[in-house]
Amino acid sequence: MPGTIIRALRDAGSMNPVMLIDEIDKMGSDVRGDPASAMLEVLDPEQNKAFRDHCRDLPFDLSKVLFICTANTVDTIPPPLPDRMDTIALSGYTEEEKLGIAKRYLVPKQVEAHGLTRDRIAIPEKTLRRLIREYTREAGVRGLERRIADVCRKAARLVAEGHEGKITVSEKRVRSWLGPRHFSREGRRRTAEVGVATGLAYTAAGGDVLFVEAQAYPGRGRLTVTGQLGEVMQESAQAALSWVRSHSDALGIPEDWFASHDVHVHVPAGAVPKDGPSAGITMATAIASLVRETPVADDLGMTGELTLTGRVLPIGGVREKILAAQRAGLRRVVLPKENEFDLEELPQETRRDVEFVLVDSIEQALDVAFNGNGRRVGSTVPTHERTG
Repeated sequence: MPGTIIRALRDAGSMNPVMLIDEIDKMGSDVRGDPASAMLEVLDPEQNKAFRDHCRDLPFDLSKVLFICTANTVDTIPPPLPDRMDTIALSGYTEEEKLGIAKRYLVPKQVEAHGLTRDRIAIPEKTLRRLIREYTREAGVRGLERRIADVCRKAARLVAEGHEGKITVSEKRVRSWLGPRHFSREGRRRTAEVGVATGLAYTAAGGDVLFVEAQAYPGRGRLTVTGQLGEVMQESAQAALSWVRSHSDALGIPEDWFASHDVHVHVPAGAVPKDGPSAGITMATAIASLVRETPVADDLGMTGELTLTGRVLPIGGVREKILAAQRAGLRRVVLPKENEFDLEELPQETRRDVEFVLVDSIEQALDVAFNGNGRRVGSTVPTHERTG
């Protein structure tokens, strides 16, 4: 039998079709071989002119075929494969985009699938927003479609039981049908405590809010890091502690504080592995909040890599992180100044709802984080830039 590639060309009836290879990051090698080796021959434009199928054992020209591969993350793809392709990164949807998709496509699709009509059921915009905010947390809309399907099933049952008239799915009815909300905007409640800072993370499912907690107890200045953090993130925590200790005078910390205290940094959701350098300034802010006994501003999220000299370096996934901050109800986001060009990719409504503070040093980030509760850190700190 011919292989999958040749069969696909036969079914298309063309020498230059568009061929989609879905979820290429899920490839795995076993005793039967490594499919990545075959993909190298198929996707490399320098080699696929003479592709050999084991059935025909004759060279076949694939150079005219347009291959499109999809993946949730490129980290698990063998490095030679991305080198042979152009990478196009597609970010997650904003709340307004999800709302538009739900109103135009998801709701009509599920209403029809459950044997209903628009004359028998109405899902107002407020209800859809509640489903988006409190019952889903994702980059796409698959979870949202499932929640809409749940609502439609409940409505179809009412109709089957003899309910007359049009069923309006109110916010109160959603709570009754779907139960308590699955996600809440807990950022302000958690950062009200001393030693807690709100960071922003980038995952395969989009952006997410990350809380960094710091606590102290009698000891000799040792650092403990928990939360299933990778090596890079553990090094970021050590760099953050070293910077705070080396700037004790500027922060107004007693000289002997670290000599008599151990510091424990924890990132909740301990069952989820975390890694990367972008939580550096968040960890430094959490430690500074702990030792200064000053809470961090409750409407602030931050991301950026921290160096031992206090510089804030650029990071990736800016769009996804800012969308996560918007979903969590944060009004201000601290970003590295070198990531300013990434703000051009943001939707207009996000730029309207979120204020961006661009910094290039940790002193500027701390000045924003403590919201004027403490004195300005350092005497020669340049004014930070704000865009919105």
